[in-house]
Formats: sequence, structure tokens, C-alpha cells
Amino acid sequence: MKCPYCACQDTRVIDSRDSREQDVVRRRRQCVACSKRFTTYERFELPELKVIKRDGRTEDFDRDKLEVGILKACEKRPIARADILRVIDEVEEELRMGETGEVESRRIGDLVLKRLKKLDEVAYLRFASVYKAFRDGSHFVKELKSLHQEKL
Repeated sequence: MKCPYCACQDTRVIDSRDSREQDVVRRRRQCVACSKRFTTYERFELPELKVIKRDGRTEDFDRDKLEVGILKACEKRPIARADILRVIDEVEEELRMGETGEVESRRIGDLVLKRLKKLDEVAYLRFASVYKAFRDGSHFVKELKSLHQEKL
């Protein structure tokens, strides 16, 4: 591991701890050359997951892209960051449990909508408006009525 302060390649691990979720290892390191300390996080590498877009193109699954979309839907809503990260983790875990390494983008959107519906109605409607490509206000009204019918 290269030291972020002096770029020396020789560092030693002072302390290692597993995260609560057991999927990330936090390591405290110290540089042998400059003696400064820094923290690194190690995440195990998961098998490659490909996303089949609506137009037929295929691209690598991008967790950060999924996070950005969900964060936009949840913007200025009383939703804890931990809840948003849990949604992302659950969606990714469900996708990776599939039999193949490919998933349609439609499946990702459906999984997100399912979880946002339980988490926050406004975030759900915001995400649905982009995912389902609402053309005007009538689509919002239709989706909102559908949402309230399910609650009854």
C-alpha cells in the first residue's frame, strides 16, 4: 500500500477491524518512511455483473450510479443515509443472487421502486417519474392514485 503523504511503498498494518456488515475490512496503517498514519478500507471483489439497457446495450453494473439515482429521489426527504445505503445493498445483493451475471435495467428499477415504496412515498414518486418516464402531470396523478389504492 502506498503512503498518501510521501508515496513510499513500505507501510505496515497497525490495526484491522471488520465492518458491522462483514463485507469491508478497515485497516490502520503506518508509513515506514514518514511514520504518518492513515486508514484504508478493503472490500472483496464481487463477480462481474452486467446490465442490459433498454436499447440493448450492455454495461457494467455501477453501484455509484444506482446510489446517485436513489439519492436524487430522496433529496430533502427525512430519510436516513443508513436507510438509503440499506436499499442499495439489498438491491445489489438480490441482483447478484441471480443465476446469470446479466440483469436487465428494468429489473433494477423495479427492485428500487419496491423498496422506495416502503421507505418514502415522495422518493418513490420521484424515482418512478424518471424510471417510468412520466410525460406530464397526469402520470403523477395516476401513479399516486395507484399508490393509495394499494394502501387501502
